[in-house]
Amino acid sequence: MSSTPHQGLIGLTPKQSLLLRIAFWGNMISQMGIIVTGAVVRLTGSGLGCSTWPNCEPGQFTPRYHPEMGIRPFIEFGNRTLTGVLVVFAVAVLVLTYLWLKHKGAGFRVLAWVPLILTLVQALLGMGVVVLHLDPKWVSLHFLVSPILVFVSGLLLYRLYDGNDTGRPAVARPVRLLFWPMAAAGFLVLILGTVVTGSGPHSGDANTMVRFMVDPRTISWLHADVVMLFAGLLVGLLVALVASGAHRPARRAALALVVVTALQAVIGYTQYLLGLPELLVALHMTGAALFAGGISWVGSSLYTWREKTAVDHEEAGAHAATPTPAH
Repeated sequence: MSSTPHQGLIGLTPKQSLLLRIAFWGNMISQMGIIVTGAVVRLTGSGLGCSTWPNCEPGQFTPRYHPEMGIRPFIEFGNRTLTGVLVVFAVAVLVLTYLWLKHKGAGFRVLAWVPLILTLVQALLGMGVVVLHLDPKWVSLHFLVSPILVFVSGLLLYRLYDGNDTGRPAVARPVRLLFWPMAAAGFLVLILGTVVTGSGPHSGDANTMVRFMVDPRTISWLHADVVMLFAGLLVGLLVALVASGAHRPARRAALALVVVTALQAVIGYTQYLLGLPELLVALHMTGAALFAGGISWVGSSLYTWREKTAVDHEEAGAHAATPTPAH
């Protein structure tokens, strides 16, 4: 994820480096994975497969097989179980940060708390989803915590590898300023995506059809319009990165996000035209996880925490020097 991918692990033993990679990658992958498993719960009508929380059934933590329910309780319980995995990785990230990564600074240590705190918040929102019988407002809030978790987890992962110095800009200020409206548009895309889903046919349970009282067609096209706004800002950022000679990690991250966004657009339009088939909706949700991770990667790559080299100091001196007119 960086031109010097292991500089952030300098000074650590091979065992420490391995455990850190497992914890930080495991956290990132599981945070993205629960977006996908949450989609499976919704698309299979398993949202109320477990009738209570935290137990799956009254007086029993695990699900029982009921012929009329099929495997839906097990799908919902599997999704809940993944929350436990998220907590394990979040705790590992936090503990290992305080054990071996204190040198990365107070900001990094504060950031390391976020996965654990927001995962617990998300679990409580999950309880609300069950208690309120899949109210789409609660379902939307429950989902929207995940992209934030993916964004923060991506930043932690980037910083793990990039370096141990004080953070500083890696690209020009005008280019960096383009990122924030793009990121805001990206989060608005995700918010409107939840409204589209909350007004559509996939409520998460066949007997629960409480939906947002908006026209699905209108909100779908509004969602598409914001996607086009995001795409325009992203392409503008990529052009600015290339034109300004920005470092390769930033250009590579922006290009990867362009690819993800294009694929998401194709899947989104296709699922709309085909009447929201479950497989395409699941792929679109998988793309949403990659989309959030891509925004995090782009934002992280606009800065660097690696130690300055002699070349960096020479370049800084060259930029600071006043050009001498030719005689």
